[in-house]
Amino acid sequence: MSYNISITKTQSSKLDQLDFDNIPLGTSFTDHMFICEYKDGQWQNPRIEPLRPIPTHPAAMALHYGQAIFEGMKAYKNAEGTPLLFRPEHNASRLNKSAERMGMPTVPEELFVDGLKELVALDHAWIPPQQGSALYLRPFMYATEAFIGMRAATSYNFVIMASPSGPYFSKHIRLWAEKQFIRAAEGGTGEAKAAGNYAAAIRPTELAKAKGYDQVLWLDAAEHKYIQEVGTMNIFFKINGNFITPELDGSVLHGITRLSVIELLKSMGYQVIERKITIDEIREASRNGTLEEAFGTGTAVGIAYIKEIGLENETIHVSEESPVAVEVNDTLNAIKIGKIDDRFSWMTEVQSQLA
Repeated sequence: MSYNISITKTQSSKLDQLDFDNIPLGTSFTDHMFICEYKDGQWQNPRIEPLRPIPTHPAAMALHYGQAIFEGMKAYKNAEGTPLLFRPEHNASRLNKSAERMGMPTVPEELFVDGLKELVALDHAWIPPQQGSALYLRPFMYATEAFIGMRAATSYNFVIMASPSGPYFSKHIRLWAEKQFIRAAEGGTGEAKAAGNYAAAIRPTELAKAKGYDQVLWLDAAEHKYIQEVGTMNIFFKINGNFITPELDGSVLHGITRLSVIELLKSMGYQVIERKITIDEIREASRNGTLEEAFGTGTAVGIAYIKEIGLENETIHVSEESPVAVEVNDTLNAIKIGKIDDRFSWMTEVQSQLA
């Protein structure tokens, strides 16, 4: 099925107000957005229009019952100036898995990808050219029905907006292993990108930052010993030559960067093991010298090198150097901007479907 996406262009671009060498995180937005509505059991009126506030009824069910999900992805440019998307079909699939878990309608993958392509094609001049920068894309869906009552809503908005972004972390980071608060429990919404998951993480993250740490390392809800993920990242540990990452057990996000890093590491000849891993195992590996590297993976952060983990009254030292993680990061970035061959077929070129 091909979707007829109408386009209304802005009469006054804000592009000249953006300093590409100094992009504040999450506060600058492109001129346009993609939007469509779900009513009467189907998605209707897909369109691109100037970015604007969206009228919301005070009884909109997303505000009261939390039916809100989102995705995070980025657009890049190659040397010829062609915009590129990184594995967008995986974001479409993950959004729909989140929707199913939250009792929301799924978005046809073709509509999701076509909306992305048209928005990026229109606002491609907002893609920063600087190394490590990109155009962050935020597809999201939320319940719009005005109703006070506990059930699934009958109407929703699906929106894609875009925000230029610079590098996230420029140094090795410190994590705080959280043993009081939890992110997700078995049977919960941990593997969904539900807005409420992140709301529940705000207070613990602020407490960790007050202690001098960059993000929270989440542990399991039952025993507070099994590592799940970091605040905005999946996590990998290199122990005695092999890479270990927590298995996808329903409480861990199915990271698209995580998936890509696993494929890349295996192509480099490393063994990657997906299994449960305890914080005590990481502490012991640090003590006996077999903990060689640790890094986080995510759309926003890319690859974030980890130097230490705070745990109650002690510090688990990881490493000040991350040679394999650096190689992985450099390779990923080079693929994303077309600098080296895309041997995995990860990238999708953006050409306007309406041209």
